Amino acid sequence: MEKEELFTHIRSMIISSTKKPKQMAISSVKMADLFGVSSSQIQEGLNQLLSEGRLQKKRLDKPPFHEVFMLP
Repeated sequence: MEKEELFTHIRSMIISSTKKPKQMAISSVKMADLFGVSSSQIQEGLNQLLSEGRLQKKRLDKPPFHEVFMLP
């Protein structure tokens, strides 16, 4: 999956989130199933977006301790 296409989908998911601040727990397996690609491709794309600074990731300090993604 192309990185820009992945970013567009993730960006729209985060923006449509009702949480404050805008954040989204993203499952690479579920996204891979939705888009018909392997989960490793999704994870690789997420890592690239994180390293470029286009996404931020943090771990929640309260249960369920998910890793959430946010826009910078």
